[in-house]
Amino acid sequence: MITVNHLSKTYRNPDGTSLTVLKDINCEINAGEVISIIGPSGTGKSTFLRALNLLDPPTGGEILYKGENILAKGYPVHKLRQKMGMVFQSFNLFEHMTVLENIMYAPVRILKKSKEEAREEALSLLRKVGLSERADAYPSMLSGGQKQRVAIARCLAMNPEVILFDEPTSALDPTMVGEVLSVMRQLARDGMTMLIVTHEMKFARDVSTRIFFMNGGYIHEDGTPQQIFENPKRSATKEFTQRIRRVVFEVGDHFDLPGMFTTMTRFCIKNNIPQFCERVEKLGELMVTDIMAAYRPMTVRINYKEIADEASLDFMVEGLDHSPLEAASKEKIQPLCREIIEEPTTRGFRVKLLL
Repeated sequence: MITVNHLSKTYRNPDGTSLTVLKDINCEINAGEVISIIGPSGTGKSTFLRALNLLDPPTGGEILYKGENILAKGYPVHKLRQKMGMVFQSFNLFEHMTVLENIMYAPVRILKKSKEEAREEALSLLRKVGLSERADAYPSMLSGGQKQRVAIARCLAMNPEVILFDEPTSALDPTMVGEVLSVMRQLARDGMTMLIVTHEMKFARDVSTRIFFMNGGYIHEDGTPQQIFENPKRSATKEFTQRIRRVVFEVGDHFDLPGMFTTMTRFCIKNNIPQFCERVEKLGELMVTDIMAAYRPMTVRINYKEIADEASLDFMVEGLDHSPLEAASKEKIQPLCREIIEEPTTRGFRVKLLL
């Protein structure tokens, strides 16, 4: 469906300097594929999407859509955008229109559909994204997740062949991310061709047929989710996909324990793992104020491996040469965690609780 050859994008600054964001992009995208584009910030992921439908025209290379070079002079760009829809991270809804009017607007104005036909199709799309009861609401009355679902319905109203998603969940409260990803999963099951710039690694692994890992203005690695996340060929890919998110606390005799528990809860919500919040707080309090209270100072860490969907709590005591846990202590902990790992380190001894 889409072939990209030697695509580049350079921005010229007023002072005469330049910045090349896309350096040499080459790829082929087939109908029905779901391709997630991942990588560090500032590597050209969003620019690549915007170049594909010419919102940000490239400065070099070519893009073939169904065999036609869309960069050729005279190519009907407005028709391309009807077939290659885009969903933005900031929703871009018309605030003075209702949800229903937002979805009907383009089919009536661009596709010349009757208002009755457009209304019927818009209501059908709202049912598809779970928002039929909000048809007469205005965007200001909606949550972020609801706005993004309306934006997806609005895009679908144009009957696109390809949808480009530019970090569709990055502007959302973590508690609303799941509802948007659920709609996107359904689109993938329906066979929609999609390119998705995302930082949701678990979603990318689960829903994609291919992954583009971008780094330094290139597609650094292109492969299946299994290859990219389990057996990457490039060291930069491995470093990115296997990253661990964590927060570290140094707990002494006069430490702010309520503050630590609040930070842990925020960590769980930010990383979209609210199911661990209650256990994290209970285990943290039990370990720090009871079971290991005599072993302060200690280092406490909450960790989350997104790809493995694994959260853990670490309790590290320097200079200790044995486990601080007794049989009775383990009986208190075991109902709250999946596994208890006791291990010596070069600095002391660590207790790791897998949630």
